[in-house]
Amino acid sequence: MDFFDYFNHVPENIVIISPAYEILAATDMYLKTTMRNRDEILGKHWLKEVYVDPTVAFEDNPVAKCVEKAKATKEVVYLEVFKYDLERPASEGGGFETRYWEAAHTPVLDQAGNVKFLYQSPKDVTERELAKKASKESEEKFKFLTDTVPQLIHTAEPNGHCTFVNQRWLDFTGLSAGEFQGDNWHKVIHPEDLGKVVERQKEAIHASTEFQAEMRIKTKDGHYRWHLMRSMPMRDDQGNVIMRVGSANDIHATKQMVQELLESNEQMSALSDQVQKAFRSAEDRRVTLEQMIMQVPALINITKGPEHRFELVNPQYQRLFPNRQLVGKTTAEALPEAVEQGFIQILDNVYSTGEQFIAYEIPFFSDWYDDGNVQEHYFTITYLPLVEDKKVTGIITFGYIVSDTVKLRKELEELQSAK
Repeated sequence: MDFFDYFNHVPENIVIISPAYEILAATDMYLKTTMRNRDEILGKHWLKEVYVDPTVAFEDNPVAKCVEKAKATKEVVYLEVFKYDLERPASEGGGFETRYWEAAHTPVLDQAGNVKFLYQSPKDVTERELAKKASKESEEKFKFLTDTVPQLIHTAEPNGHCTFVNQRWLDFTGLSAGEFQGDNWHKVIHPEDLGKVVERQKEAIHASTEFQAEMRIKTKDGHYRWHLMRSMPMRDDQGNVIMRVGSANDIHATKQMVQELLESNEQMSALSDQVQKAFRSAEDRRVTLEQMIMQVPALINITKGPEHRFELVNPQYQRLFPNRQLVGKTTAEALPEAVEQGFIQILDNVYSTGEQFIAYEIPFFSDWYDDGNVQEHYFTITYLPLVEDKKVTGIITFGYIVSDTVKLRKELEELQSAK
């Protein structure tokens, strides 16, 4: 077995090129990774004939820049993560596979100190990069959802140190996100409430249970408003607490009302019980709303991408299309009638311009009340662009039924016409 036989069987991704970019050799592992065979690449220009990136000129190609730097400095040059999609052979269906790489470019010198050839050892980091991208998208969605709810949302480490607050916290207190980290959130709690709050928090952390306490939180104007703060431990598969998630709900009006009742009514005990029951009922509804966003009494869906693929559909919106699968399909696939009625053009315009669009009193036949009676109903629909990283990535549809309003107006118009 000669040198090239040994080289070919090295279990690493390695390609050897001349200073003029001619491919001299490649390991079997490199050929397998790049889905090429040795006969079709040997002797050809590495970046102009074999691994061509049509999106960038040769002199701007980051790989070519690394090779030129390695030739000039005669030192190893590393290229951090870069994207290069591999073309699949026709025998495997053709097309391209998204790939991300890291690579080292090593010059080999002759006895005179000149670069004789170079070898690249690329590392496929696609799985890692896609996981990072998915994690980032998940974080952005979490931030979007927490910023849209009316409560003050936070997350904390198992020991209670704050790690994240939503935009509501920042708007309410006037502080920056960094000023909430660790135990810094203590400074927005009323001094008379802080001791009790910290003590209850310690008890909940020690027992790994729910934490709940009423406290006054300082506004950016220097005033205090009563809130009910509540946090729950999140556990892993082994039952260990990995973080805590909490929210604070403004109960200032309720607290004031209770105080006024206590001060002015001899039946303060009975009235206090009634108010507390009303408050607990309201809190239960708030918690349910917080945990069950999908149950809001409005028509809501979220589509992603230029093809407007359904990603989220709440039950109210689904009532318009009973027994029809929407999630996962494009709007054109799921709602062919939307194409005929011109709604795809509306969605395209919102997606391309980033400007919202409101469609008033749209007629639609449906069994809206699920009583077997298909009737014409009217809806007002708002299409809002979903912006992530300053780029429109989807559309939020929000709508509500206005049939009663339209019916009343038509009846008034008929009465006026009859005069």
